[in-house]
Amino acid sequence: MKRTIHTLAALSLCVASLDAFAAPPAVSNCWVRLLPGNLPSGAYFDVTNPGSAAIEIESVDSDAFGMAMLHRTQRNGSTSTMEMVHTATVPANGTLKFAPGGYHVMLEQPKQPVAIGSTIALTFTFGDGEKTTAQCAVKSPATMVK
Repeated sequence: MKRTIHTLAALSLCVASLDAFAAPPAVSNCWVRLLPGNLPSGAYFDVTNPGSAAIEIESVDSDAFGMAMLHRTQRNGSTSTMEMVHTATVPANGTLKFAPGGYHVMLEQPKQPVAIGSTIALTFTFGDGEKTTAQCAVKSPATMVK
């Protein structure tokens, strides 16, 4: 009986620690709508969280731009406003979509000319300190969806 209790206790500790070995968050379908001149560009993507606890996106960085900020478009009747957010929550076992009209990353101050058809890297930092980098296709200003 004691052996069974010890075995069950050891198994429960193993199961509880499995989340530490879960796959990291993944970024997919990343693209950037490049706007002309000094207008801010927008980055859109999907972040998938395979873990059993929600995770926070704390920041996004790019070597191609001097500034990258998390934003969200808010609608109030016929009016839309953009607000900076400090974090964005990706639900447990779920996906958070960054898309036109919702969450997006505002990219400002290009460090060099960025061309439509090229790719740029975005590095995502999560609340647990984990980082992941995604290659993002640069698309025209007319692009509204992937």
